[in-house]
Amino acid sequence: MPLLKVLVLAVVQGLAELLPVSSSAHVVVAEKLMGLDPSSPAMTLVLVMLHTGTMFAVIAYFWNQWKRAYFSTGDAFARFAIRAVWATALTAAIGYPIIKVIEKTAFKGMPKAEIEMLFSRLDLVGAALLVAGLLILFAGLKERDDEKRTVLAYERAASRSGDNVTFSQAGWMGAVQGLCLPFRGFSRSGATISTGMLAGANRERAERFSFALAVILTPPVILREVLRLLKASHEAAAAGTPLDLHANIAVSLIGMVLSFFAGLAALRWLSSWLENGRWWLFGVYCMVASGVVFFLHHLGY
Repeated sequence: MPLLKVLVLAVVQGLAELLPVSSSAHVVVAEKLMGLDPSSPAMTLVLVMLHTGTMFAVIAYFWNQWKRAYFSTGDAFARFAIRAVWATALTAAIGYPIIKVIEKTAFKGMPKAEIEMLFSRLDLVGAALLVAGLLILFAGLKERDDEKRTVLAYERAASRSGDNVTFSQAGWMGAVQGLCLPFRGFSRSGATISTGMLAGANRERAERFSFALAVILTPPVILREVLRLLKASHEAAAAGTPLDLHANIAVSLIGMVLSFFAGLAALRWLSSWLENGRWWLFGVYCMVASGVVFFLHHLGY
């Protein structure tokens, strides 16, 4: 894939990663507009590596907050670890079966069906954006119209959990993260942060925990896509049409580095943009973006 296209995808990923608007949906749409196949093993690996680049940018950005909230004392770390393990376990327990059910039903009769085959379906991306937008809109309006109760919930949570979300809030966030796994467009950060807010967490606390969950989730996702690419490479070689595996991995690594710097640049001004009391506007954006994606699907992309 040309380096220029990798640069475009890296910039799109970097700009969209911190905002709850589904960076993967934006990257998939950009891929479709550039004539690329988002469901191919090479492109899903690029997408995951772009997420990895911005994940490192997120670590750099949130590190001081995590250090203060989660690593200040042994007790604080234990509280965080218990909640992170609980949330991640729920993500796996919910997300993995959904993926398998989709693979067995949506691709019935196809022996090599994989969930990634859905990633090029803009109609599904549009629907996922719409659902995420409605969830974000609802949570944002509730936060704005019920500010006093939100503050009280924050204070109650602080007395029990320090700077952590509560065990219940972590569980709800992990469960919703599992629902996000199979669908591009169902913003993981938007859905989990909104769920945490609806469960009574302060938005900053829910955001901090949500991105910590993303760091935990990313390595196994990378491993899955690397194994998928290796499998596709072996099958292509057996069929007499070998893939340039080294080139694909090299392009993915370049994309990761570019998305890291794009993410760092975006983090300097995107983090607080539209967030203070205006979370609901991200929901409006997702719903508008959903309409655009449906229109592109109607045009044949």
